[in-house]
Amino acid sequence: MGTHITGQVTICRPFGVFISIDGAPNALGMADIGSMPHHVRLPALGAQVSGEVIWHTEHNRQVRIRLSDWNDDL
Repeated sequence: MGTHITGQVTICRPFGVFISIDGAPNALGMADIGSMPHHVRLPALGAQVSGEVIWHTEHNRQVRIRLSDWNDDL
């Protein structure tokens, strides 16, 4: 945890976005609204994003991410 990542938004849902993480093709990145300041919008489909890993599981390669843009607004 704490690792900086970059990637691209591949799926947008009302609860968050899924991210294809650069250099980790088998990992599933997720940035959800629980980690997002209330006045910030989710990034659009195809957007390049960066952030910090705040949680992960080895067995299914899920990664929860706090996007860098969200830190700027706190």
